[in-house]
Amino acid sequence: MASRPMAASTVRGNPVETPILHLLGGPYVTVAGKRREVPEGSKRLLAFVALHPMPVRRRRVAGSIWPDADEVRASGNLRSALWRLRTAGIHLVSADKSALALSERVRVDVRAVSEWASRLIRGQYELGDLTIPPRALEALDLLPGWYDDWVMLERERLRQRVLHALEALSCHLTAMGRWAEAVEVAMTAVAAEPLRESAQRTLIDAHLAEGNWVEARRTYETYRNLLWNELGVEPAPDLSAKVAAPLGGGWRRSHPA
Repeated sequence: MASRPMAASTVRGNPVETPILHLLGGPYVTVAGKRREVPEGSKRLLAFVALHPMPVRRRRVAGSIWPDADEVRASGNLRSALWRLRTAGIHLVSADKSALALSERVRVDVRAVSEWASRLIRGQYELGDLTIPPRALEALDLLPGWYDDWVMLERERLRQRVLHALEALSCHLTAMGRWAEAVEVAMTAVAAEPLRESAQRTLIDAHLAEGNWVEARRTYETYRNLLWNELGVEPAPDLSAKVAAPLGGGWRRSHPA
């Protein structure tokens, strides 16, 4: 994610560095630039709470993280995971008898990437949003190797948001005449999901805006062949027309072999 000045709070006159929870490439925590490892038995708990911005009931947390355990065992596992966090000096989770929540003073890298993506999608971006934040592409595969139902749901949610943000970023850069950057960002989206037509369309638009008709046609032909070979279908007619238009409507081909 993009680096920003570290926020700080004050406790009894002493500045306290804001802890950062890293789910991209993690989970782990950094405080004042120093890395703290999360106990293995507490990683899923910390990730689950971090991915839910509102307080979550303890029963839901325990049932989601330990779905194969009965209620008593799952509750015991939850208490043990909280104890491990405290023992490791990681005081990021606020807990009471009924619910858990991430402490308000904690920054989460995934939330920062999600907010960046949302600003671009809404078109309410800042100047600093016109570049891809460091590690943002890791958000396309959140917590790899974790196959819990709640992880896969959040992984796909974040993946779609980042892909839409890349497409929106390319469009904004194209409109500003920053074509080289627009092409590069669109190619990043295409590389992440080659069969995604909206990403291919964004790349073609960037090429056409720059006047590179041959590049646009080559991109279209590559995508058309891939789509036919993988799914046996053609691109949308308006996409075919978009590439054919600069060439006098002369785009005609039989189905790829």
